[in-house]
Amino acid sequence: MFSASMRCPVQLNRSFILHEAATTKKRSGRSKRLGEYVRQFSPQPCAPSYNRRLLSPPFESKPPMYTLARQLLFKLSPETSHDLSLDLIGAGGRLGLNGLLCKAPAKMPVTVMGLDFPNPVGLAAGLDKNGAAIDGFAQLGFGFVEIGTITPRPQPGNPKPRLFRLPEAEGIINRMGFNNLGVDHLLARVAAAKYKGVLGINIGKNFDTPVERAVDDYLICLDKVYAHASYVTVNVSSPNTPGLRSLQFGDSLKQLLADLATRRAELALRHGKHVPLAIKIAPDMTDEETAQVAQALIETGMDAVIATNTTLSRVGVEGMEHGDEAGGLSGAPVREKSTHTVKVLAAELGGRLPIIAAGGITEGKHAAEKITAGASLVQIYSGFIYKGPALIRESVDAIAALR
Repeated sequence: MFSASMRCPVQLNRSFILHEAATTKKRSGRSKRLGEYVRQFSPQPCAPSYNRRLLSPPFESKPPMYTLARQLLFKLSPETSHDLSLDLIGAGGRLGLNGLLCKAPAKMPVTVMGLDFPNPVGLAAGLDKNGAAIDGFAQLGFGFVEIGTITPRPQPGNPKPRLFRLPEAEGIINRMGFNNLGVDHLLARVAAAKYKGVLGINIGKNFDTPVERAVDDYLICLDKVYAHASYVTVNVSSPNTPGLRSLQFGDSLKQLLADLATRRAELALRHGKHVPLAIKIAPDMTDEETAQVAQALIETGMDAVIATNTTLSRVGVEGMEHGDEAGGLSGAPVREKSTHTVKVLAAELGGRLPIIAAGGITEGKHAAEKITAGASLVQIYSGFIYKGPALIRESVDAIAALR
């Protein structure tokens, strides 16, 4: 039972945000703006008589906490909002507060790639590129967390603006360009995290590394992250690094995968453990090209495939503000293309390799659709931006209902 002196979650969250805004000096610009928006738009503190009855159905018509937070954050530019949200999720993780934001998802253990997951809903790479908020995301209920994409050397990414919201389509266009602080910085963040669950590390190449030498960058990253990752994802499908997607095809793909498999065998002997390798592919290939990728994955002994990355298509966002921006489109508009890719892969792989589905999950039923299409696990990113932590539990519940 709650005591009369306790503050309600909205009041607690409001006070916490204001505290972070006032005390985080190195982020003073973003924090000051957030503090102003919180004071203007957040609800008044709850009455001292707060009790469990506030959770009953009559109060569900009021905007949930994340809806209010999103209204504040969407008043900022997308990249500022992203950075500030990452700061706050990380701070909440350090203080152990993020578990208060929503009800934890039900336990739904699954074993994939020889790894045990508490539930099949994970965080997709890209939201936490540098491992800044591993504990924070884990506390929200994700069954696994994937960080990156990381490159051997730090790089700034593409010029700003490079991130755009399409709220009417629940979509996002980004041309970030693998902006990150480098693999060594990421490993320092991994070492500082308390999280002991399944951690994926997504690796890529530096923008100034020629495509014909891309394998060198992937091997550097694999060497460094191997001992610290539950699994490693090889990103060959971002549309924002020139030439990268050419690595998905033909001999280029086969040679890359063969070199990775050879190095993984050496690392497994050195470290005494087998770390699964997953390959992340694009949704823009033909069915024949997707089938060829599936065969290459089998032949080279890969452990999983992630389908999919963002799309270059603009179907569904024509005429919208920012709809014609360059970059990869994610969120609801990519859902059908991504799910179709999952179906093609499932038919070709025949259960020989697990599929991790990502792309367009904005409701729980979309996660269930991915599983029905042939996936073993799902990941969310853009849907998390639009729907918040509640989407995690909703997705787990929808998948559990399939059983």
